[in-house]
Amino acid sequence: MEFPVPRRKTRSLFIGPVKIGGNAPISVQSMTTTDTRDVQATLKQIRALALAGCEIIRLTVNSREAAEALPQIKASSPVPLIADIHFDHTLAITSIEAGVDGLRLNPGNIGGQQKVREVVRAAKERKIPIRIGVNAGSLEKDLLEEYGRTPEAMVESALRHIHLLEKEGFDLIKVSLKASDVPRTVVAYRLLAEKVDYPFHIGVTEAGTLFSGTVRSAIGLGILLAEGIGDTLRVSLSADPVEEIRVAYTILRDLGLRKQGVEMIACPTCGRAEIDVIPLAERIERRLLSVKSYLKVAVMGCVVNGPGEAKEADVGVAGGKNVGLLFKKGEIVQRLKPDDLEEPLIEAIRTLTGEEIP
Repeated sequence: MEFPVPRRKTRSLFIGPVKIGGNAPISVQSMTTTDTRDVQATLKQIRALALAGCEIIRLTVNSREAAEALPQIKASSPVPLIADIHFDHTLAITSIEAGVDGLRLNPGNIGGQQKVREVVRAAKERKIPIRIGVNAGSLEKDLLEEYGRTPEAMVESALRHIHLLEKEGFDLIKVSLKASDVPRTVVAYRLLAEKVDYPFHIGVTEAGTLFSGTVRSAIGLGILLAEGIGDTLRVSLSADPVEEIRVAYTILRDLGLRKQGVEMIACPTCGRAEIDVIPLAERIERRLLSVKSYLKVAVMGCVVNGPGEAKEADVGVAGGKNVGLLFKKGEIVQRLKPDDLEEPLIEAIRTLTGEEIP
């Protein structure tokens, strides 16, 4: 049974061909960790992210040389690219001229209204959206003095930056309000959602390592998404950015917001287990990372948690005393040796999806 999550009503815009906001699916983003000046290394990471399902990729553009590398990177990128700019408005203009699909910057820190006007003029000509990215760790001094490092200060900062763009007649805007902790992040987005209808890019910034960052991101993003807040997202991990994509789709899938990839159902193991579930489930999950079709796959340790409790799985295996079971939709289709469950399950998934599986 599915329980639809209501979506906040927002304006829509496009990052290349990817629609953001409105009734569009929530898109998944990440960011390269390479030196943008290194074209081949950057493209290699972009392709790996795209293969994992990343739909929009952001690159650091912190120097003239990085900006000059963008045309070559853009020409070979399979997904839209966003240039991440700080302080230097000329890098934003050069990035637009290089063909990027979006900018991430804060208008208030690129040097006055005239420089904002120049960036907006270039962005308008090519219909390039701008993401205003507010971080709790880099708020304006006067806001810190008035509010402290609070959600209210983050919202006020965002409204200032929005006003600078609106003053130039620019409305291709999306906004992010990120902190490294869940409560401030969630409250800030809630507050701003009451004031504007621009689409939101959501995330918990500097969330942490693969384990702790996944937990923190799942809590923060899960709360916001369950309340209908969020149009595009990034899971920020101190890990290979491909892991960010895995976590993002798992969060979206488990909330019923995206149907993509394999949803693994695996029992936590107990004294009843007749097979070693943990390594089997981990091996199968790794092998299924590239599967694009939406599929529920179950790995169960005994007949109690076998076809009965996993009957909603499309396909799965369960261990039993001296016997293993392969089942589809709760129906047993094959009896196997307990130590011979992996390959029959993988073959069944190949047949169901028509996809190559290593």
